[in-house]
Amino acid sequence: MSATERTADGAAAEAAAPSPAPAPRAALGWTVAGLVIVVALAWLVSVLTDAVPELTEGTAVGKVAKSIEYPVYAIALGFLGNAVLSLTGVRRRMAAAFRTELFIKVGLVLLGATVNFAIVVRAAGPAVLQAILLIAAVFAFTWWFAGLLGLDDRLRALLATALSICGVSAAVAAAGAVEAKKEQLAYTATLVIVFAVPSIFLLPWLADLMGLSPAVTGAWIGGNIDTTAAVTAAGAVAGEQPLQIASIVKVTQNALLGIVAVLLTLYFSFKVAPAAGRAVAGSGTRRVGDRRSLAMLWERFPKFVLGFLLASVVATVLAESLPEAVLEPRLDAAKELQTWALTLAFVSIGLEFNASSIRESGWKPIVVFAAATVVNLVVGLGLALLLFRGFTF
Repeated sequence: MSATERTADGAAAEAAAPSPAPAPRAALGWTVAGLVIVVALAWLVSVLTDAVPELTEGTAVGKVAKSIEYPVYAIALGFLGNAVLSLTGVRRRMAAAFRTELFIKVGLVLLGATVNFAIVVRAAGPAVLQAILLIAAVFAFTWWFAGLLGLDDRLRALLATALSICGVSAAVAAAGAVEAKKEQLAYTATLVIVFAVPSIFLLPWLADLMGLSPAVTGAWIGGNIDTTAAVTAAGAVAGEQPLQIASIVKVTQNALLGIVAVLLTLYFSFKVAPAAGRAVAGSGTRRVGDRRSLAMLWERFPKFVLGFLLASVVATVLAESLPEAVLEPRLDAAKELQTWALTLAFVSIGLEFNASSIRESGWKPIVVFAAATVVNLVVGLGLALLLFRGFTF
């Protein structure tokens, strides 16, 4: 996991109320304790997922219990653990153990082993087209509307990138590209989480209410929810097929992050910096195609996308060359590990949640985020229907 991703995991919390760093040995102890809590809650999720439907079978809530998937229990227990640890004053000390980004990337790579590469290839064309159109539309609207409300250009860049691509990770990449303030990154990270968590449950419910197909549901979820972890959670709630398409759509958007970061760097170098009286000559400029731009493109590119694709290719090749009796137990093991990794990630979503810095951001960024989210939902639904309506598994 990169340093920027670790910054993303704790951006909102650190900016809200920084505290002195504990001694290395004490910090390690708190991290280990936090990891034990994450694993214990994940184990409890697996118990509840199996036990609740059995215990409620034949009762009034039995049907509801059967429909509740493990992400719901994981996030709920994460929030409960968050409340308990916050009340006892130890949650911030354990924050290093709540590694949502790391767990979700491990889970998505393992998910690739369960997705036939033929599905990836057939979905890639519509996914790329959807990603380009949706990113362009949402970024342009957010940038324009934030400017209309008079927000700082750097905060505009963070909000537009986070909303149009992949949430906190995109905001961190944009922050590095435009030299944004730490407080601006914290505001953006907090808004991403505040809006993403309800979407985990809202979008699958709306998709079911509208009778959307699994492919359209997955494309809508993957294109609209800002964080990869929340996309995966919502996809898991919606079902196995929506999860596959949502993941493909999201990793396609993630793959464009490096390009957007380079373009933002160029824009701020040649447009914004000169307006602020900065020198843009010599070592401060970057040209398209030079080594620094290419290095940034590779640095910002999410490497787990390659792992997802490689796992899918390997699994597909093995499916053609190994007997089903030999392959099936191995795929089941990969699926079990994937479920555990995603459960750890969803628990961490709840444990990491910190809305304290939202009070400091003022009303304008909140209005921008809310308006752009509505645009994202409407445009994303239209593109999902247009590009994935005829998709079959």
